[in-house]
Amino acid sequence: MELLTIENLCKTYGKGENEVKALDGISFSVPKGQMLAIVGASGSGKSTLLHIIGAVDRPTSGKVYLDGQDVFKQNNSNLAIFRRRQVGLIYQFYNLIPVLNAEENMTLPMIMDGRKPDPAHVNKMLEDLGIASRRYHLPSQLSGGQQQRVSIGRALFNSPSVVLADEPTGNLDSKNSAEIVGLLRKSNKELNQTMIIITHDEKIALQCDRIITLSDGKIISDSNN
Repeated sequence: MELLTIENLCKTYGKGENEVKALDGISFSVPKGQMLAIVGASGSGKSTLLHIIGAVDRPTSGKVYLDGQDVFKQNNSNLAIFRRRQVGLIYQFYNLIPVLNAEENMTLPMIMDGRKPDPAHVNKMLEDLGIASRRYHLPSQLSGGQQQRVSIGRALFNSPSVVLADEPTGNLDSKNSAEIVGLLRKSNKELNQTMIIITHDEKIALQCDRIITLSDGKIISDSNN
């Protein structure tokens, strides 16, 4: 079953001589439960593609369908709800709120959605992430690896349809990188969680089910591992 379908996606910046095609007719689909790596040189369009899939940015043309829903047929208010409920985003720089502790940062999307987190779910997530003892610590009191674990918890907490990770290990040492990828893979396997990971790390890409390579806004290869 195809969870995500991308049709002829284009994104341009600027006009005339200054026009840049960040994405140039991208098309592919992702079945439910697949762990997909997107690789390519800097400027190839990877982050632009991820931001459009997550409805953080809008395409110039083309379609994004998630669970059969035409994502960009929604107005801005519904897109905000879509992002909170259907998409989990993990960033290289964690993007945690400095004045909120680990638990508060992790549960923020559900709270913003006007729902009360289930304490049992909170406890299990913190345990699974290995940060239960740090639940009341602020981001400044956490290591980089611990901050990224909180970021992963935040992305997974609402059980979104798709998890998007933009260089999730880019700021971490090799030990923490391996642990973070292990956590993502565990969620992917145990929960049948669909994941799309942007990475420059070949070791991470090879642990995914499939690798798409971009160059100058176009797909130049698409292969299964």
